[in-house]
Amino acid sequence: MAIKLSEKNLGSLSPNVRAPAYNRQELGQQILHVGVGGFHRAHQAVYADDLFHLESKSPWGFCGVGLLKQDARIGEVLASQDYLYTVVEQSSEGNTARIIGSILNFLHGPSDPERVLERMASDECRIVSLTITEGGYYVHQGTGEFDAQNPDIQHDLSYPKEPVCSFGYLGEALDRRRNRGLPPFTMMSCDNIQSNGDVMRKMFLAFAELREPALRNWLEQNGAFPNSMVDRITPATTDAHRALVQKEFGIEDGWPVVTEPFKQWVIEDHFPLGRPQWERVGAQMTSDVLPYEKMKIRLLNASHQALCYIGMLLGHQFAHETMEDARIRRLVETMMNVEVTPLLPKVPGVDLSEYKATLIERFANPAIGDQLSRIGTEGSARIPKFVLPSIAEQLEKGGPIKFLSFTVAAWFRYLNGKDDQGKEMPIIDPMADKLRAVAAFKDPQKFLDMREIFSEELANSERFVKEVNEAFQSFYQNGAKATLERWLESEK
Repeated sequence: MAIKLSEKNLGSLSPNVRAPAYNRQELGQQILHVGVGGFHRAHQAVYADDLFHLESKSPWGFCGVGLLKQDARIGEVLASQDYLYTVVEQSSEGNTARIIGSILNFLHGPSDPERVLERMASDECRIVSLTITEGGYYVHQGTGEFDAQNPDIQHDLSYPKEPVCSFGYLGEALDRRRNRGLPPFTMMSCDNIQSNGDVMRKMFLAFAELREPALRNWLEQNGAFPNSMVDRITPATTDAHRALVQKEFGIEDGWPVVTEPFKQWVIEDHFPLGRPQWERVGAQMTSDVLPYEKMKIRLLNASHQALCYIGMLLGHQFAHETMEDARIRRLVETMMNVEVTPLLPKVPGVDLSEYKATLIERFANPAIGDQLSRIGTEGSARIPKFVLPSIAEQLEKGGPIKFLSFTVAAWFRYLNGKDDQGKEMPIIDPMADKLRAVAAFKDPQKFLDMREIFSEELANSERFVKEVNEAFQSFYQNGAKATLERWLESEK
């Protein structure tokens, strides 16, 4: 019989499951985290759990915050388990499990917005960290400026006391702190965006200016937006994962997390109201995150985009299947080695050849079962952040863009919604309706004309347009398999 996960049942768990050895009642909740999905629970919350085993009376526990209606479900599940959950690390050597205790509470904005606002506005809140996806920062991809016309932003500017999006909640809470004479909390983005803290600062200050210029000026003088680089491959939780936790470890857990052994966190050390000693548990504190961010985003995240769309078009479901396909492996390796690596600065303490070999090994890990459909979500935000910057840099240098452009064309073809065998492919994207409508024209120029995604410079680049158009037309005329093989053959 599986044991229901709860505080009182921790002592009854199998000895091969690591459980919190600290008193959770002695932890504070000075960090509010917005977006308590699988990645946060496999990454930042694990670092915190490691730290609490060294510092049992820490004030730096997490209070989770969900701002989407669908976040209510994970809040209910976590509450029923005293906010405990299982993290399973999967590798070729087997599975290991541990219980994470660093999340101590969960607040659901749509159910009780005032409770969230007051918690953020309280003196106890020192850091608000965020994993709100790449699309959650309201960047107009064509211009790089703040997208003030977004409907959620328009709502929160019109009704600042009744926010619906993260910027609205942050703006109202910070304005309350300003009026109460409290300093602003540190805002720490943990999303896969190059210079994520700088992007957060630029976009949020633009929002604050529209909301209340005095708020913007106060934040510009007193606010902190540290950059960070985060890395850990974490597939979405499935019923198979729940069954694995129950069968292999004897735990009944409604929302476990399955992940890889590897994890990395590089953080700019700028926290005016204090911070946990993350460096004690493996995080790297630095004054310059950019080299690490650029390396990770341009290599790992761009390669994920390269493998997922062509992989789905060829009928694959998981990342490790694509790495078993020698053609896709070669596509990824060539793109990384020839088109991306020459653009990267030296990264202190990192051998890029070893790093790329590790990426291929991680992608190929069959134990993880990372879904291509997960990797391919929000392409309208990920392609501009992970792939297009390398294309733009190579165009400036007159360098190669063949496989980067192939990746863009594969994304366009994927947005048709069916692979070459007519099988449905899921499209999970905030712009899904518009993207599907454009895909119906089977004309890549229609995509390139979308200024929300492509800049004028890229859309008007003859080289880029030619490369994308050739691959796109070949996808429809010759199919994904023949197109991939032809593109690889041309590189010999």
